[in-house]
Formats: sequence, structure tokens, C-alpha cells
Amino acid sequence: MTAQTPGGSPLRSSNGIWLVAEREIGSKLRSKAFIISTIILMIVALAGIVIGGFASKSAADDKTPVAVTSETSATVSALPGIEVTEVADDAAAEALVREEKVDAAVVSSDGPTGVTVVALTDAPSSLVSALSQTPDVQILEPAGTNPLLRYFIALAFGLVFLMAASTFGGTIAQSVVEEKQTRVVELLLSAMPARVLLAGKVIGNTILAMAQILLLAAVATIGLIATGQNDVLTMLGSPIIWFAVFFLFGFVLLASLFAAAASMVSRQEDIGATTTPITMLIMAPYILVIVFNDNSLVLTIMSYVPFSAPVGMPMRLFVGEAQWWEPLVSLVILLLSCVAAILVGAKIYENSLLRMGSRVKLREALRG
Repeated sequence: MTAQTPGGSPLRSSNGIWLVAEREIGSKLRSKAFIISTIILMIVALAGIVIGGFASKSAADDKTPVAVTSETSATVSALPGIEVTEVADDAAAEALVREEKVDAAVVSSDGPTGVTVVALTDAPSSLVSALSQTPDVQILEPAGTNPLLRYFIALAFGLVFLMAASTFGGTIAQSVVEEKQTRVVELLLSAMPARVLLAGKVIGNTILAMAQILLLAAVATIGLIATGQNDVLTMLGSPIIWFAVFFLFGFVLLASLFAAAASMVSRQEDIGATTTPITMLIMAPYILVIVFNDNSLVLTIMSYVPFSAPVGMPMRLFVGEAQWWEPLVSLVILLLSCVAAILVGAKIYENSLLRMGSRVKLREALRG
């Protein structure tokens, strides 16, 4: 399939797509606001990982200094988070407490536990809790990941998806309306079909969005390695790869809808009227994954819904709740939905792009 340029020379569809894609990429890379915001995003992501890593390491290294005698040394040495200083007798242990060289002392006694905690003003709660008599606990459904870590990973997946999809989706919408306002679209359509123009816009912004996602993944990897969080990096390896794959097709789906919705209006002020439903579809996974990150049923449903699968499925893979075949099934559903969205979006785009003035109704855009 070929089209004629204004000069009369033929223009292949593939060439037209890449010309439009290069124009979208070039205009974005020449934008100082885009470059600065991307750099700030990378710095914030790296800072968050580094600060979190050092905070967890500091918490792990922060031990309570405790004086013990030969009779209590074996009991206290086995406790986590305790720095033991062994002294000759109870009096020496009490002396260290009074000199504030240790936070507490554990000496032998005739009580039920066999030991007594000696402190100057207040006994360390961690030490008292560790020495307390507690019943045996049996967990029928143990959590696979730390709840706090699970929350932050859910927040990260949801926030990255929300920011990337809304930023580049909004860019597509603004570009479509700007071309309509300035009548540039009429010149473009004289050289290439509307579908070629749509494909170029979607591909160009998809490349930019994926580049940003890969940069974030690289920054996260560097930050985790630098802070010694190799165990977290190992857990995140496969989910991040799946997140990138799902985001790729999920963004193509959303980008097609953004372009189609924007083509129905002729002024920048009216973009929100047609793109708000799509924006809500982007915000829903972000809110749901944060609120229900510990709810397996909600995460399972999210992992099969096309708009939320890029967030829901990687999250389930991270916590180990998804079987090996589930990402494949979810990806097939997303691909079919992507094809359907492209076909519907292209129909709306073609029928609305040259219509100026008042907002085009969805029924008219579909009917043509």
C-alpha cells in the first residue's frame, strides 16, 4: 500500500510510519521539560532505593548493648539484635549499666525465667520481649514476602505504570489535537493514510515509554546492587521482565485509545472530555494494587483484566502466587484486547480526524 506525497512521489506505509515515529521521538527529546523530568524521575527512584537499602542495613546493624555474666551469657547470646559484653559478676554488670556503657544487664535470678533485666531508667523493650515466655505459634498460610516490602513493590509497579502511561498517553492526545488546530493534519493526510499516521504516533511514543521503563529497571538494578539488596533483586528479576512485556502491549492498547479519543475534539481545552475515561482506566490499577496488594483474589482478577494486567500479574509473580502458565494466558488476553483496541481506535481516528468544530460523538465516530 502506497500514498502520494505533496510532490507526487510515492510513500510506502512503512516509511510513513517511521517518519511519524521519528517526528514524535524527536519532538519529545528536544523538549527540555521531558529531559529534566526523566532525569528527576531516575534520581528519585535511585535515591528511594539507596535510602531504603541503607535504612534497612542500619536497622539490621543497630544492636542493643547488654552486659551478661557467665551464667546468663548462653541465654542472651542467642537473641537477635543484641551486642553482648560478658563481665565477671552481677555487680560488674550493674556498674556498666550505671556508667551507661550498656543499655541493660541480664543477671541470674530465682524467678520463673531464671534471669533479671537490670536497667538504669527504662529496660529495652526488644530485650524484654526476646526474654519473655511466648507460646508456640503455627501459621497455616505463611506470607511469602515481607508485608512492608510487598507494599512498596506494589507502590512501585503501580506508580511507574500510572506515570508512564498517563504521561505519554497525554502527549499523544495533545499532539493529535495540536495537528488538528493548526491544520497540519490535512497536509499529513495528503501524504499518508490516517492509519499510518496513527501507527507512527503509537510506535514513537511506545518506544519512548519503553526506553523510560528500561532506564528505571537499570537504575533499580544498580541501586539494589550498590546497597547490597541482592535478595530483593533476585526476587524482582522475573517480575520486572514480565512487567516490561505487559507494559509494552498494554501501552499500545492505551495509546491507540488516547489518539482516537483526542481525534474527536478540535481544541486543547476539550481533551479531558474524551480522555477522562481512559485516564480512569490507568488510575484504577494504581489504586487497586496499593489497597489490595495482600488480597490474592483482587490481584488474580487484576492479572487477567487487560488494563490492569501490566500491574497485577508482575505483582503476583513477585509474591509467588501465580503459576507458570498464568502470565502466558494473561498475555494472550492482552494481545487480543490490544488488536481489538487498535481496530476500534483506528476507526474512530479515521472518521474524526478531519472533522472540526464541536466534539464528535462516539456513535458518529464509529459509524463514519
